[in-house]
Amino acid sequence: MDKFDEMLQKEASLGYVYRLAKESERMLKATLEIDTSTMEEILEYAHNTETPILSYNNEVELSSIVNLVYLCVRDSYRVEREDKAGLGFVDFIFYPENPADTGIILELKVDHTADEAVQQIIDKKYSLRFSGKAGEKAKYTGEILAVGIGYNKKTKKHQCRVITLRKDTLY
Repeated sequence: MDKFDEMLQKEASLGYVYRLAKESERMLKATLEIDTSTMEEILEYAHNTETPILSYNNEVELSSIVNLVYLCVRDSYRVEREDKAGLGFVDFIFYPENPADTGIILELKVDHTADEAVQQIIDKKYSLRFSGKAGEKAKYTGEILAVGIGYNKKTKKHQCRVITLRKDTLY
């Protein structure tokens, strides 16, 4: 399967799949570099070209788009959806295979701002998932990014905010 995965990422003749893999790599890179304008551009384009008009404005469809644009993370992260975290359920959490790499917590909000999504990550203490249980040594030692994605139904605009959570403070 590794050869197939490698071919998908390197073989331009595969058309759509190749371009999707490249856009997904660009999305992950933009997230890790906190380049929110690139993230918003990729999300908006994917949402506008991949979503049927009748289901365009719901959060389930937005999460499908997030799955699509972050497809490549599955090469180096374990992706959990609606994972129990802290005081609630986080929309997406990306656990790095290498515990020293950056972990990502992603919260989606329809008709709310990206700032509100990041604030929910903090308020509901979602980053506790990277700390381990009481008495356990933390498995993950890298930075943790809180990624908020807001989507406005009227304007059909996407807004992203990314902050680095301090490792020495449990959120």
